[in-house]
Parts: sequence; C-alpha cells; structure tokens
Amino acid sequence: MIRKDVIDLFKVKPDTKIRLKDYHTGWEQTDEFKSAGKKFVKERANEVLQTSIEELSECQQLLYADDRYALLIVLQAMDAAGKDGTIRHVMSGVNPQGCQVFSFKKPSAEELDHNFLWRYMKSLPERGRIGIFNRSYYEDVLVVKVHKDMLEQQKLPDGKHGKAFWQDRYDDINAFERHLVRNGTVVLKFFLHVSKEEQKQRFMDRLERAEKNWKFSLADLNERGYWDDYVDAYEKAISATSTKWAPWYIVPADDKWATRAVVADIVTTTLRDLDLEFPEMDDEQRVLLEQARKTLEEE
Repeated sequence: MIRKDVIDLFKVKPDTKIRLKDYHTGWEQTDEFKSAGKKFVKERANEVLQTSIEELSECQQLLYADDRYALLIVLQAMDAAGKDGTIRHVMSGVNPQGCQVFSFKKPSAEELDHNFLWRYMKSLPERGRIGIFNRSYYEDVLVVKVHKDMLEQQKLPDGKHGKAFWQDRYDDINAFERHLVRNGTVVLKFFLHVSKEEQKQRFMDRLERAEKNWKFSLADLNERGYWDDYVDAYEKAISATSTKWAPWYIVPADDKWATRAVVADIVTTTLRDLDLEFPEMDDEQRVLLEQARKTLEEE
C-alpha cells in the first residue's frame, strides 16, 4: 500500500488555510518519486490499485456483514478531472448491490423548496453500504458561490450573502458531517486536483476524437472561464470543512493512474482500519446451524 507519509501529502489538516497552487497536480510528488522515474512510479501505482481493488471487495463484504458502518465518498473537481473514471476503476471489484452512485444535477422545484442539504440526505448510504456522491452538497458553496444568481432560486429569507452567509453554510456542512460520523457513516472527501493546462488537453481530446465528442459540453467550456473564481471557492470551502471527522484529500489528477491509486488506497485503508468483523454466532444459533447441517446431510 502507499506509505502514510505520502498519503499525508494529500490530507488537509483541520483549521488549515490551503492554497491549491501549493499542491502538485502530477505524479512528481516527492524528490523520491522524481528519482525513481515515471515508469517505476506508474507501475507501482498500478500494483497498488489492483491490490486495493481486491482488498476493497473483501472489505465491502465485511462492511455489509458487520452492519454498523456506512461509507460516504464525496468526489469534487473541476470539469474533466476524471471523477467518472475514478469511480469506474476504484469500484470495479465491489458488488454492485452494495454500492450506490449519485450524480447531482440542477435541483428540481421540489428540492429548491427545501434546505440545501435536503436532497443529499435522501441519498445517503444505509449501514453496510458504500455511497458515492459525484458532486455533492459542496456545490452549494462552490458553483452557487461563483454564480450568486443561483441563490435567488433557493427562495431564502432576505439578508446579505456575504462572508458570514458562506461561513454559516460551512458550519452547516461541518455539523451535518459530524452528525453522520457520530451515527456510523464514515465520510471521505476527495478533490481531484487537475491543472488548467491538463483540462484544456482533455477538452481538446474530446473534440478531436469522434468517440468522445458526446462528452464535450459547451457549458464546461463556459465554466472554464471562471477558473480563478472556482479556485478561490474551493480553497475557502476545503479550508473551512476539512475536519478530524471528515477530512479532505487533495489528490493529483493530471495522471489518471495516480489519482485512482491514491483514492483506492485511502478508501481501502479506511475500511480496513474500522476493524470490521463477521457476526459471531451465539450458542443457540450454533445449535440451529448444526440442526440445519444434519437435515441437509440426511436428505
């Protein structure tokens, strides 16, 4: 697995004001990696991914059988950072019955008639299951903050929407996540950190390859024009909401193989550290199992 000191490069400590420019978007995270070379690091990352996929399948079975915890994975990123591919590769070995993926689009009229967390609450994973939010309630302190006209659609009481307003939303999110953790939902949050140059290349790739044309959206291109605003929104949101109980990880996303290895390792290690166990049978249950065994043998 990936060494803890490497994972710590990506984990945002509580009460830390981060700047995204201080986090590398590529595979060259340390001098050790640079000395080893891209080929070696990529091979090692692929090994970590495959090992994690196998272990995650086992951990998922334990998670379901243990029935005390749920896992919520939150994925946030700029467009074309690789969220869909990360989900597809990291979760490729799990039982589909035990994993739910939700992608949240423009809120409906019914959802706008509730508080901003309501529609996400309905999609939370139950105990024993893994839930993935491909974008999440953080959109309400990201895209809504960049495009403040969206606040008018939320039918909020009159008031100023300045610094205090957004701090209140961060506080609401922290309280929400703490409530989840107290009740057995483990929360892992990943920001897939792609560079503006790599995003441009991926957009160009979608335009130039016929089989990827369908993935290109003019809306994504329009949002690219707000890059600096989004950077500012992400920095403030991550700084305010990376907590001991629900940490943020800023994962390099310019190299998809690196992204997938890091996310897979963190997810698997987190589940393994829960000390999940298969339920133990009591004496009465053992008697019933023995009776069932004898019945089958006598057929």
